[in-house]
Amino acid sequence: MKKILNHLFEHKTFTREQSKEILTAIAQGKYNNSQMAAFMTAYCMRSITVSELEGFRDAMLELCLPIDLETDNVIDLCGTGGDGKDTFNISTLASFVVAGAGYKVAKHGNYGVSSGCGSSNVMEYLGSTFTNDADTLKNNIEKANICFLHAPLFHPAMKTVAPIRRELGVKTFFNMLGPLVNPAKPKNQLVGVFNLELARVYAYLYQKSTTKYTIVNALEGYDEVSLTCDFKTFSAEGEKINSIEALGFEKLNPNQILGGNSIKESADIFISVLKGEATEAQNNVVLCNAALAIKTINTEKSFADCFYEAETALSGKKALKSFETLIAN
Repeated sequence: MKKILNHLFEHKTFTREQSKEILTAIAQGKYNNSQMAAFMTAYCMRSITVSELEGFRDAMLELCLPIDLETDNVIDLCGTGGDGKDTFNISTLASFVVAGAGYKVAKHGNYGVSSGCGSSNVMEYLGSTFTNDADTLKNNIEKANICFLHAPLFHPAMKTVAPIRRELGVKTFFNMLGPLVNPAKPKNQLVGVFNLELARVYAYLYQKSTTKYTIVNALEGYDEVSLTCDFKTFSAEGEKINSIEALGFEKLNPNQILGGNSIKESADIFISVLKGEATEAQNNVVLCNAALAIKTINTEKSFADCFYEAETALSGKKALKSFETLIAN
């Protein structure tokens, strides 16, 4: 590790193979906690390269427990997190809206590290039982159109770094990996990232894959469509700045999309959206992200048509039914 840290201190980069070896060694517990904390801290003081991200991804996918959901055209809505904006659980809610609209969703999630309430926190609080049992997950996606993949159950090798990430309490390169290492390997992905530089790195990676993708970054630093500002998207159709005014929305105040101060408060917001009791601002943010996911699957459809599909799923309580079916299943 001393050699690796000196490499970082000298502002040198790692090859794809070196990066894969480093992450594999970390996962296998070859370094002590102090060394791993030093590596994660030093690494976040500079930008990640495409080769490094590829190498880390390769290691994570090689070490993970794969899952075959035996269904085509699945989508994941997953952000990197680490934007420090403390929004409510927008992408998780959007996942249920997409499921309610009739699409198959494999939601990859975890406990919050740099935020107080990650998708796994709110799902667990609301009664979800996490599992990596293939039959259960296939049953979930068949009956509810969605299954929830709690990352620690599929990436057991990462248990060595989990306590260090919690103690650091800031985003690390593991945040950047989350959307890339869904064990179901979905054919469609809506990926939220916290800055434009990382969005471009992601775009380069996805261009080399067969995945249908949309990478989104709101220009004020959100890893989702926030409606507080315009947002940039990267897809097979290219790079585009999307004006919220042109889409027919008024600019929101960041306070309108804040999460709660506790997991309970976040869960209350979550349920209020699904039950149709949320604010217009909260609904619109969820619907815009759901619409973008639907458009990722159906590239030929207009954003307006996709928004209407999402709106129908939410107002018709189909998203709520999908949630209740998953929890009860």
